[in-house]
Amino acid sequence: MKNAIFWILAFIITISAAIYQRRTGPTHPAGMSITLNNEDYKFRLTRSHTITRDFFVSLKNAPEDLAGSVIYRRYPTEDKWTKVPLFRDKDDLKAQLPLQPPAGKIEYYLMLEFNGEIIPVTRENPVILRFKDDVPAVYLIPHILLMFLAMMFSSYTGLLAAFNERRFRKFALWTLILLVVGGMIFGPIIQKFAFGDFWTGWPFGKDLTDNKTLIAVIFWGIAAVLNLRKERRWIVIAAAIVLLAVYSIPHSTMGSELDYETGKVKTGMINLVK
Repeated sequence: MKNAIFWILAFIITISAAIYQRRTGPTHPAGMSITLNNEDYKFRLTRSHTITRDFFVSLKNAPEDLAGSVIYRRYPTEDKWTKVPLFRDKDDLKAQLPLQPPAGKIEYYLMLEFNGEIIPVTRENPVILRFKDDVPAVYLIPHILLMFLAMMFSSYTGLLAAFNERRFRKFALWTLILLVVGGMIFGPIIQKFAFGDFWTGWPFGKDLTDNKTLIAVIFWGIAAVLNLRKERRWIVIAAAIVLLAVYSIPHSTMGSELDYETGKVKTGMINLVK
């Protein structure tokens, strides 16, 4: 019974951390809301796009009298702003923006019009959209699955150690294996397909996703090694807390960014709504 409770708690911790990381990340669509005729109209603005298909800013189920334009420029540059009118596609309003190379970014905002009223949307804080190349599912799915399992095994192992269940030593090794394969093998493969580099963390760059994975692997590596011959619960608990903290950091923060002047991809840039 206790074992089942530990697994349930580990799953809840993992799914909660994953949802939090996804919803707070800089690639998650930005939720917007404007008031039209005393009613709230809600829509989302995209902040991540794969370059294998055209990109459209899309306002789903837009009111019939709503119109306007999208104003954009490459980010971060001092380019002149370009205005693209929204067009109606059945119930939606759309505007096509140009694709950028992998890690290239566009900042954009909306100028909407409704019954003669001009409504600026994110004009003071434009939405930043980052482009990426396509990642084959054969690599992406195992990466996601293994990282999810690594977090769940980490939480389960931490609970075992906290309640002095001796099995935690075996599960510490499994946690390390899952983390290494998912984060240090499949992770760089994903990075290579999406942005052109296998590794952009320390010592080559400041990519926070790579660096936080490295920190988690180091802590779990130490925890697994120190528990090979003797029980040391405290380091396992510490490693589980570290991985939970790592999962709480929004995904893709301080990720790859194309420098339009040099044509090179930089890391350590915070890809957030400004």
